Amino acid sequence: MNRTISNNQIIEKIIRPETKLEKRIINESVIRQGMLWGKPRRGHPEGAVINHIQEVLTNVENLNVEASLREQLRLVTILHDTFKYKEVFGQPRDWSMHHAVLARQFAEKYIEDQGLLDVIEWHDDAYYCWRAKKNGRSLEKSSHCLRSLFDRLGDNLELYFLFFKCDTQTGDKTQEPLNWFGERVMEELERRALRN
Repeated sequence: MNRTISNNQIIEKIIRPETKLEKRIINESVIRQGMLWGKPRRGHPEGAVINHIQEVLTNVENLNVEASLREQLRLVTILHDTFKYKEVFGQPRDWSMHHAVLARQFAEKYIEDQGLLDVIEWHDDAYYCWRAKKNGRSLEKSSHCLRSLFDRLGDNLELYFLFFKCDTQTGDKTQEPLNWFGERVMEELERRALRN
């Protein structure tokens, strides 16, 4: 019993919920269980998901953005990796059990904003597009992946990019995907400006 109270207090102290919605979400047992899951691994030397969330929240705090965007970034941060403990890694891979899909399904109970739900679900997609290029797959496949992501994101590109930046600048993650994606985002924004 004391251990549960202690873990709950740790989560509360790290998240410092700022809204009733954040408070409701972090009080869900599946969220608390997911936040406490994890051991140090490549990309996440911090171990438990709650420690990663803490790093991402610090990065969100350091952004100079309007309150509504900051609130959205906090929600994505709290939810994005919390379902890694339920992810299934069999062969062939069952993508319906990817942690981001599970996070979106959970978030749908609380959030109606489809753009925000999309960012939660697709938060790793920019990395996957970069990895397709990096792993020697065709540049065409990587470009198609990125074009698809941009089309799906629509007006939520800024939210997505800011979250990707805050998430990538943690642990011992390579910054190559962020640098690559940042350049592509600038090109996309210029393209959109010319179109309008």
